[in-house]
Amino acid sequence: MTTSILVATEPAYEVRIGRGILDDVAAAVANHTTAAVITDTRVAELYRSALVDTDGFATCVLPPGEETKSLAYLERVLSFLACAGLDRGGCVITLGGGVIGDLGGLAAALYMRGIAFHSCPTSLLAQLDASVGGKTAVNLPEGKNLAGAFHQPTAVSADTAVLATLEDEEWRSGLGEMLKTALVGGERALAALEEGAPALRERSGEGLEELISSCVAIKARVVADDPGELAGRQVLNLGHSFGHAIERVAGFGSIPHGIAVAAGIGLALECSRRTGLLSDSTLPERAARLAGELGLPGDLEALRARTGLPLASSELAESMLLDKKGRRGVPRLVLVRGPGELVCGVEMNPSLLAEVLA
Repeated sequence: MTTSILVATEPAYEVRIGRGILDDVAAAVANHTTAAVITDTRVAELYRSALVDTDGFATCVLPPGEETKSLAYLERVLSFLACAGLDRGGCVITLGGGVIGDLGGLAAALYMRGIAFHSCPTSLLAQLDASVGGKTAVNLPEGKNLAGAFHQPTAVSADTAVLATLEDEEWRSGLGEMLKTALVGGERALAALEEGAPALRERSGEGLEELISSCVAIKARVVADDPGELAGRQVLNLGHSFGHAIERVAGFGSIPHGIAVAAGIGLALECSRRTGLLSDSTLPERAARLAGELGLPGDLEALRARTGLPLASSELAESMLLDKKGRRGVPRLVLVRGPGELVCGVEMNPSLLAEVLA
C-alpha cells in the first residue's frame, strides 16, 4: 500500500511512502527536459538499478558520509550538472540519505538559479524528516548546515523497501528524529511511538509505514504554515541546537545526526525543567525511557558513555554560539511545556547552560 501526503507549500508537492515506489520515478520526471541522478557509492551499488527506465540519465556518484556535505563537493556536483548538459527545464534526482538529499537539493537550488529536484530518500531519517520541507545545506568547519537555501522538491518518493539494508546506527539515527517529531506532534503521536517502540528497535517493520507517514504528516503541517522557518517551524529544531554542537565537537560523521539529536532532546527537556517552563514534570523521564527503548541515548551522560567521547561542556557551549538559530551570539533554544506544546526562541543564561552541559 502506498500513502500520499500533500505538503501545501508554494508550490505544493506530494510525498509518496510505500514499498517499491522507486519504479515510478522515471515517469514522474518525464516532463523535464533532462535529468541527472546524485547518489553515493553504497546506495548506487544497492539501489541505482531500482530507478527503472533511468539508465540514460547521467549519474554523479559521491563518497558516502558527512564529510561529503561540503562546499568542495557542492562545487563538484554543480560542475557535473553543467557537464551533463542540464538546462533550466532539467531535474536533479537525489537518491540517498540526508547528506545526498541536502547536498543535491542545494545544488539544484543554485544551478542556473534554481531547477527542479525529485527526492528519493533511502534512510529512515531522510524518509520521515530530512526530505520534507525544502531545507538544503552543506556544513562549514564552523558549524552544521551553515551554508544553504530553502528549495522545495517537486516530489518525494520514500521507498520503504530500501530500509532493510540500513546499518543499525543509521536506523537508530532515524528513530532519534522520530522521537523529536512525536514530541512535536503531541500526546497521541508520542503514545503511538511508545506503543511501536519494541517493534522499531527490533526492526520488525510492524507499523513502520504508518509511523513514517505520521511523522511526515506532522512535519508537512508545520512546514506548510511556515515554509521559511520564520516562526512556528522552529519547533522542528527541538534538540537540534544541542545535537549540532555535539556533532561538531565529536567531528562531523562521528555521531549520527539523529543520535546526537536524541541526546539533545534530553538536554532541552532538562533546560525546560530548570527554567520553569515544563508543565509536565513526568516528561523528561518518559522521554528518556522511550529513548532507551528505541536504543538511543536519553541525555548527554548516556551519549558520553555510549561513544567514549568526552564531549567537553566548554567546547559544546562554544559551538552553540555559532548555531544559526541564535541571535547576537546567544543560543536560542526550543524548549518544552508538554507534548505538542513547545516554546521557541528561549535565550539561555550562559551559566545555566554550562550546568546542563556539565
